[in-house]
Amino acid sequence: MRILLLTVTAGYGHHATAKALADLFAQKGAETEIVDVYEYISKMIQKALSQGYLLSSKYTPELYRLFYDKTTKNREKLDKMNIVKIVNTLGAFKFERLVDNFEPDAIVCTHVLAAHLVSKMKQRNMVSAPCLGIATDYCIHPYWEDVLYMEGLVTASELITHTAVKRGIPEERILPFGIPIHPKFNKYISREDACAQLGLDPQRHTVLVMSGSMGYGNSQKIVKQVTEIGMDFQILAVCGNNKRAYHRLCGFRDGYDGSCRIDVMGFVDNVEVLMSAADCIITKPGGLTVSESIAKGLPMILVNPIPGQEERNVEFLLNNGMALLVTKTFPLDDALYHLFHNPVRLQTVHETIRAIGHPDASERLVEYVLQLGNEPIPDVENTDHVEAGKEIE
Repeated sequence: MRILLLTVTAGYGHHATAKALADLFAQKGAETEIVDVYEYISKMIQKALSQGYLLSSKYTPELYRLFYDKTTKNREKLDKMNIVKIVNTLGAFKFERLVDNFEPDAIVCTHVLAAHLVSKMKQRNMVSAPCLGIATDYCIHPYWEDVLYMEGLVTASELITHTAVKRGIPEERILPFGIPIHPKFNKYISREDACAQLGLDPQRHTVLVMSGSMGYGNSQKIVKQVTEIGMDFQILAVCGNNKRAYHRLCGFRDGYDGSCRIDVMGFVDNVEVLMSAADCIITKPGGLTVSESIAKGLPMILVNPIPGQEERNVEFLLNNGMALLVTKTFPLDDALYHLFHNPVRLQTVHETIRAIGHPDASERLVEYVLQLGNEPIPDVENTDHVEAGKEIE
């Protein structure tokens, strides 16, 4: 069976979701290809999109929030001047060659813009394979209601179904499997075993600090605040590919003479072990990191949400009792103090995470797609491991 996984480079999460699914499909004997849709259509468009997303969300967050809100509220007005529709219309004919050459049995889109393109192609009978989209946040992005010609939309939770239906997505197409993550996060690792692997003391509280893939936030400031609370923490600070943050944190660690233990790491491939050893995670609320944390039953303290989708993630997590949010009037030290000095609250967070989480999301989706690819393609109502893409850190 041949599975085409389509993504768009705008942050790391969409590509990571595609990679996790590709690995699992390969284990099941399927042939996969990961393609960055806009890089294939036009490297110039791909670069403009990825850099535009990074710069606007990081350096002009209020403008990005305004754009996100406008696309949510004024769909009909914006549709008349929709640059995405123009690019996808022009790019569909070029992309059709790739689809024809690969001959997929199913197509899975991990980004709404890729799904938008495929939906238009299915509308014009340029694609015959069954297609699914994946919403990689705990909300429905404004463009998903424009994806009309796909067999299903995978969402993060059953609790989002009501919102999706209100936005015009047929309930029978909604697949609340959860956000697909690497299967290794679904494997149980005891705290004792995780601490042994990392050389940590399992009797001490451990705090995991994770920076975003695009360098958001000030990880040195966060770690410094953790050390000033007065608790004997073990701090695991992961900087990813952010070399500037890594060197700044190493400098702080080398000059620190308090009682906390500070481990500074760059890019790591054992996040599931770090999460198994930790008592909580301090992170920005990206959909993938949130899903990994939920899979590991890890309480979250959220910082620096990107306007738009990550703010919606915050709303979902707070309203369902799975996280705390750091604000100007509720700083990090208060959040940590509340979490570790309220055992009833901590127990409730763990129970809620277990009740709402979908750690087996990837497995469920892969089995569904394999079955879908072997079945006759249903009519879609007319409602008028090769990687061609690249990560961006």
